Amino acid sequence: MAKKEDKTNAMRLLDQAGIAYTAHTYPHGDGAVDGVTVARMTGQDPDKVFKTLVTRGASGAYYVFPIPVGATLDLKKAAKAAGEKSVAMLPQKELLPLTGYVHGGCSPVGMKKRFPTIFDETCLLFDTILVSAGKIGYQVEVGPEDLMALTGGTAADVTVE
Repeated sequence: MAKKEDKTNAMRLLDQAGIAYTAHTYPHGDGAVDGVTVARMTGQDPDKVFKTLVTRGASGAYYVFPIPVGATLDLKKAAKAAGEKSVAMLPQKELLPLTGYVHGGCSPVGMKKRFPTIFDETCLLFDTILVSAGKIGYQVEVGPEDLMALTGGTAADVTVE
C-alpha cells in the first residue's frame, strides 16, 4: 500500500468501497510515459496494464474504455458496445475539464462524473489488472470484477485484432 500522503482520489475511493488493491509507482519526469513503458517499469505484462481512453459518441454522450496499453481502440467495436452510431476520441484538451484527470493519469475510478465504462474483455483473463491511480507515476492493481462493479462497467471486445 502507498503511504497515506501518497494516496490518490482513486485509491481513497477503492478504500471506501472496501476493494483490495496494490499500489505501484514508477519514475516519470515532467510528463506522461507511454503505457508499455509503464508496464516495463512496474515489471508487469503489458496485456494486464490498462490505459483509460475517453470518447464522445454521436449522441454527445461520453464513454470510458479501459484497454490494454499495447492495444488500439477499435472505434467501430467501441460504438457498437456503447450503443452509438459512432464514437470519436475526446480531444486531449477536453480531458481535464471533463474528467478531472490529465493525459497519462486518467483513471476509470473517480472521474468528476460517472460515465458508461466498457473494459476490453481481455481484462477478464487476469486475476488482477493495473489502471492509473489518477496521477502520473501511480498505478493500482485490482481485480477486474471489482473495478467493473465500482465503475458500473461492463466488458466487450473493443480493440483492434
